[in-house]
Amino acid sequence: MFRPTLGLVAVASVALCAPTFHKDVEPIVQKNCQTCHRPGEVAPFSLMDYASARPWAKAIKTATASRKMPPWFADEKLSNHFSNERKLTQAEIATIAEWADAGAPEGNPKDAPKPLTFQTGWAIKPDMIVEMPADFDVPASGDIDYQYMLVKTNFKEDMWIVSAEMRPGNNAVVHHGEAWVRFPGSKWMDGAKEGVSYSTNSMRKATGEGEILGKFNPGLGAQTFDFGGSAKFVPKGSDIVFEVHYSANGTPQKSRSSVGLVLAKAQPKLRYVTGYGPSAANLVIAPGDPHAEVVAEHTVTEPSKLVYVQPHLHLRGTDYEVRVVFPNGEKQTVFQGKFDFNWQLGYDLKNPVDLPVGAKIQSIAHYDNSANNRFNPDPTKEVIWGLQNRDEMQNCFMGFLIDAKQNPDKMFKNTGPTVLPRVTGKSGPTAVTLEASK
Repeated sequence: MFRPTLGLVAVASVALCAPTFHKDVEPIVQKNCQTCHRPGEVAPFSLMDYASARPWAKAIKTATASRKMPPWFADEKLSNHFSNERKLTQAEIATIAEWADAGAPEGNPKDAPKPLTFQTGWAIKPDMIVEMPADFDVPASGDIDYQYMLVKTNFKEDMWIVSAEMRPGNNAVVHHGEAWVRFPGSKWMDGAKEGVSYSTNSMRKATGEGEILGKFNPGLGAQTFDFGGSAKFVPKGSDIVFEVHYSANGTPQKSRSSVGLVLAKAQPKLRYVTGYGPSAANLVIAPGDPHAEVVAEHTVTEPSKLVYVQPHLHLRGTDYEVRVVFPNGEKQTVFQGKFDFNWQLGYDLKNPVDLPVGAKIQSIAHYDNSANNRFNPDPTKEVIWGLQNRDEMQNCFMGFLIDAKQNPDKMFKNTGPTVLPRVTGKSGPTAVTLEASK
């Protein structure tokens, strides 16, 4: 007669007590992973069901134990500082590890949580979709200048937008992009033909930026503009300009991006505006410098509330900090954390920061331009501001709340080591030399 050894009994006991996918792991995956890990999204595999997740059990264990996944780079001391925080607890990490070590058992499908439903192709349910009128042909190789394509929407009435999502037409070649509002009367892209892609070889010489309606970065997802009744304003007669940074991947590709919009049900009292925070466009990083620091500063000239930050650096960027210095000298760290070029996340503040006139917004970024940085294109070269990944940037997309009747054109002035003021306004970017892409 067969008598199981103590070892086999112990293994069987562990297997019976191990977490299962449907009861223990699937709720964690739904809350933290499925936004990206589903068909058609930026993640390399789906986690929408057991059959898809099972082959990746060990990889999921490794990625979560190292806190590589889900991507979240804010410093631990700012825990619970952000309303969109996407970070696993130690108990959740342990559950995933135990599940993987036990052979990734499925468990009873009746224990599964109710499946999340996603609008096909969207994380939001858009009331309106604006699509590029034509494909952009992405070459197989070489640097590709930023591309700008005009859509003459000429909206018939004022609109208030509570959320927006830019969808890349081709994840394989769209590095990042923005859908801009071109306000009525703007001279930006004067003479541009709808559906033709135009390029620029230099930084835009602008005193203000048009309103960013929606952005795409890997891992960013849809953006919300409703912070207790706020929304983004799109005036009657506006058009849309798609700005897209493409990266060649070895074969010719096509891409046609779009932006989806969710409309407010009523006019809000607060207007959400998006613009660049302090931007050190005069940065210079010495060859081989392992810890270069670049600082920029704005001073508040019209009162507002800060509700969102999204740092933007390039391949040498290592970390970023946003702090506010109030007129009485008090300082507040709004954001501090690591920077990962592959996951350029946005951070929604749980508690908006009041910015009185005279307050200073400071940004501090660090860079590794040494050979120890495996992403560094060339540690022997001096690095300056530029659009391509081999160059660098130091800026931060920021979201602000103002009175709906307030003019956002002059919210800040530059007071630190920064040039090229880039603040949301009604005028839109100007003085751009454009040429149609072939």
